[in-house]
Amino acid sequence: MLPKSIGNLSSLQMFEAIGCNLMGHLPNEIGKLRNLSSLFLEDNDLTGVVPTSITSLKNLQRLSLGTNRLSGSFPNGLCELSNLGLLNLSQNQMWGSIPSCLGDVTSLREIYLDSNNFTSNIPSNLWNLKDTLKLNLSSNFFNGSLPPEIGNLKDAILLDLSWNQISGNIPSTVGGLQKLIQLSLAHNRIEGSLPDTIGKLLTLEALDLSYNNISGVIPKSLEELKQLGSFNVSFNRLHGEIPNGGPFVDLPYQSFMSNERLCGNLQKHVPACPSNNHSNSKKRRLVWIVVASSVISVIGLASAIVFMLMRRRGKTVNAEDEWLPEVAPQRISYYELQRATQGFDGNNLLGSGSFGSVYKGTLADGMIVAVKVFNVQMEGTFQTFDRECEILRNLRHRNLIKIISSCCNLDFKALILEYMPNESLDKLLYSRDYSLNIMQRLNIMVDVASALEYLHHGYSVPIIHCDLKPSNVLLDNDMVGHLSDFGIAKLLTKEECIAHTTTFATIGYIAPEYGSEGLISKRSDVYSYGIMLLEIFTKKKPNDEMFTGDLNLRSCVHNSLPDVLD
Repeated sequence: MLPKSIGNLSSLQMFEAIGCNLMGHLPNEIGKLRNLSSLFLEDNDLTGVVPTSITSLKNLQRLSLGTNRLSGSFPNGLCELSNLGLLNLSQNQMWGSIPSCLGDVTSLREIYLDSNNFTSNIPSNLWNLKDTLKLNLSSNFFNGSLPPEIGNLKDAILLDLSWNQISGNIPSTVGGLQKLIQLSLAHNRIEGSLPDTIGKLLTLEALDLSYNNISGVIPKSLEELKQLGSFNVSFNRLHGEIPNGGPFVDLPYQSFMSNERLCGNLQKHVPACPSNNHSNSKKRRLVWIVVASSVISVIGLASAIVFMLMRRRGKTVNAEDEWLPEVAPQRISYYELQRATQGFDGNNLLGSGSFGSVYKGTLADGMIVAVKVFNVQMEGTFQTFDRECEILRNLRHRNLIKIISSCCNLDFKALILEYMPNESLDKLLYSRDYSLNIMQRLNIMVDVASALEYLHHGYSVPIIHCDLKPSNVLLDNDMVGHLSDFGIAKLLTKEECIAHTTTFATIGYIAPEYGSEGLISKRSDVYSYGIMLLEIFTKKKPNDEMFTGDLNLRSCVHNSLPDVLD
């Protein structure tokens, strides 16, 4: 705790106590330090409000109170500090609106107000701070739209307005921010199209516009952004062809996920754009040849899996090896998750889906985890989160992903899961840099079968996974498979052997009765497992564009069997 006697240090010019476990309130006597130019008290446990006496620190140039538990409204007295260059109040519990007078402090170069509970519109004259270099207002509740005056921040190198409730269009004047290095407007309610003028931001290295309602096409002008290394427009309503020049050559497919009408490069996991070259018949013949030549091997593989699973079941297995002991969950706060993932930085993004995103994070004790952040704006998210928590907290098996903790409030929901360094079976199966051999594939599928057997027969009630596919099988350091993603799983009662659902799994992997009538049972998972088995050996996805009309992976195998067996 800072003592009141601190006010006696009248000649003090710099005071720094970072990460010192300081507790309690900031004393009013701090206002007596009239010669103070720098005050750094971040990463402590300070509470209460910022004292009004801070207005007396007329020489103050740098004020950093971030990562504490300060509350109350924004201290208007800060507007009177005409020499202030750095203002950091991030990761606190402050609320209310930002006073318009902050835009009159023209000396400000860096402003960090992120991760608080600030509301209302962003003050219009804040955009008049032409000399500001960094402005971070992310993870608050700011609303309203972005005005054309945003283009006044000519010297800005960082602008982060993500995780707010900002709506409206992106103004074309954003092209005036020609020194910008990082721009994030993710997780807002922005709509309209992307302005061509973004292509003028030639120094831009990171652009995140994910989780909005942006429509239209990705402008070709963005190919000119040669420095762009991180780009994310996932979970929007974009259409048309993905640019194929400049930085778009090397961008991962996660950058474009959940934009149903995008097309272009198949490596981006989007369909090819329409063309006049009709080669469907040739592709169909190729599928038949590939599948026909693989059927006997697949049957042998299936037999081997059954044999290995039976051998595993017959062995005496240690409890810690097969059914893991229950671990007392850690309590992890939202702010620790922010630090662990470096503010949910795109460089830590492991993958995205309809549920939200998964980030790699490192906790304070050095433990590496996967942080599954749910998209709370999506309908059904609360039920999905609750269902996955309910199921995972009670399951303990070596081939199921382990939950470490959860973080939940009205505006944020996340699961902290065991980190799998080899990512998913899907990624390795189709990787150009790594090839799974037959025995590795066989062992992984035995792991999946073992997990499925536990879900169906080893728990108190049967659990139907409902979304079995290679991307939901994660691999640890030893290439052991772990089944994940229980967001649409169903628990059957002891009396039930079949149930109805209105939540549908991935097309291509679902059983016919599941897709047409919403009926699920243990057989639904077994069907999906069979499709997976065909896929991991033929390396053909069941929803591949080569399968059209009545032709699919299953029917190809079925139709090829008589010819092969003859």
